[in-house]
Amino acid sequence: MVLFRCDFVLRLLIGLLLSRLSSLVVTTVAALAPYGLGTPPAKAQAEQPSTEHINGDQLSTEKLSSEKLSSDKLTTEKLTTETTRTELLFRLPTPAPLIFAITPERRALLNTIRYAEGTWAGGDQIGYRIMFGGGLMPSLERHPDRVIRKSGYASAAAGAYQFMPFTWSLASRTLGLAAFGPEVQDQAAIFLIQRRGALTLADQGLFTRHLAAKLAPEWASFPTLAGRSFYGQPVRRFNELRRFYEDNLAQLRRLEPVAQVQKASCEPADSLFCRVEALQRLP
Repeated sequence: MVLFRCDFVLRLLIGLLLSRLSSLVVTTVAALAPYGLGTPPAKAQAEQPSTEHINGDQLSTEKLSSEKLSSDKLTTEKLTTETTRTELLFRLPTPAPLIFAITPERRALLNTIRYAEGTWAGGDQIGYRIMFGGGLMPSLERHPDRVIRKSGYASAAAGAYQFMPFTWSLASRTLGLAAFGPEVQDQAAIFLIQRRGALTLADQGLFTRHLAAKLAPEWASFPTLAGRSFYGQPVRRFNELRRFYEDNLAQLRRLEPVAQVQKASCEPADSLFCRVEALQRLP
């Protein structure tokens, strides 16, 4: 009976000791878990993402990026195409060059400017090639834009109306002119006359002091109301310019073709028969 009790007590003590050790092990493992210690290898392996999962995510990301780039490219191409179509639909035609009529009054003033600037040359076309200083430009393809020094002055003026490069660029771009031929030089000169507010005066057929003064800032050889050059350069006398203008205008008016009036082929001209006959003669 005593031996049985001793054996029972021994077993009880051993059980309590094992239980205590087991509890101590669990507590130690739980304390070391935040530091990555004490985790069973199988569990750690289970928590790590697999290589196949990583590759799958990477492929998905690359696919989405590729699809997004393709979509963005298609959208850009579509917008570009639509913009091009819109430009084609609403693109305005290139405006035609502005052409001024050359009346005898305007031609007489143009010739007077050439006379004052020293490029009249008896009315010869060679005057359109004269540069500052009297030399000739090699061609009329464009403004030479070349500075020449002579008699204490330096200038890049060229052509029948002695255009400075900046002035010529302004006139040619505004009017849509090309090259530097006689016709375009005439057009540019009339543009400058209009720009100075003198075209209406020019169309009156009178060379007045007021007209000359308006053009003095454009052409240094024209006198101001005080009779001097606007830029302090050599200047023509007003009476000399007026005399040249009046003589030239008279010649131009004599040369201007006069419209011939055709005699009516039937009488009375206002009858119905004559009207029908006139309609039949129309081209």
